[in-house]
Amino acid sequence: MLRLTRGGLGAVAVLAALGALKGDWRSPSAHANTRMAHLPRITVWAWERREDMRALDPATTALAYLDRTIVIDGRGPAVVPRREPMLLPASSALVRIPVVRIETGAGAVLDDAAADRTAEEIVAAIRPAESAALQIDFDAKLSERTWYRGVLQRVRKVMPAAMPLSITALGSWCSYDSAWLRSLPVDEAVPMLFRMEPDRRRFAPNGRREVANDFMIREPVCMGSVGISTREAWPRNLAGRRVYVFPDGGWQRDGLQETVKELW
Repeated sequence: MLRLTRGGLGAVAVLAALGALKGDWRSPSAHANTRMAHLPRITVWAWERREDMRALDPATTALAYLDRTIVIDGRGPAVVPRREPMLLPASSALVRIPVVRIETGAGAVLDDAAADRTAEEIVAAIRPAESAALQIDFDAKLSERTWYRGVLQRVRKVMPAAMPLSITALGSWCSYDSAWLRSLPVDEAVPMLFRMEPDRRRFAPNGRREVANDFMIREPVCMGSVGISTREAWPRNLAGRRVYVFPDGGWQRDGLQETVKELW
């Protein structure tokens, strides 16, 4: 998943077991969701760096931006707000999706009090006049899943009923470790199909735009979307799915307009 680091995006959890999975993705129509229907097919991420997003076309592309990070340690949850500015298109039509990252540190106590506070801070990222959806990014360990489910339930209960709730997901959650997702009150789980070092052997020889064998996504809530990066191989079949794109080198280096054009 996405990680808040000084250099941008750090490595997501290793998906070694995915190497044994073969086959095409199932149809994204298996998980139709009316809350998601109004969102653009392409969304670009803006993480913790200065970004000039004025070239973004609001008619075709949404913006999912890191709004805050909630760090939980022995002292409880603490909020780290976004520090870096963004330049945005001068258009009220821009679809904006605040993203809240959760990180747990040494001594973190994941109890009901921490869940209440975390949920409150997540919902506080929503700006009623401009937020089209809400996304949460958390690399929940096996021992943290029950607590995370409770946080999501609290968030869903108090956020606007018509607003989509999205989470990022490890590829393993969407394939061979998917059962726990079925009880989550979310509209989509976005499988992060990048930063998979052990699976680079499966990439096409050109090393960029095509994966030799697509991953088998088994969980319906994961089938409607995918997360990719600008400098790693893309899954072969993106048609009909919502695509979230992370710029490894920042959008000024990686080409916002060129990337979006290629996805169309």
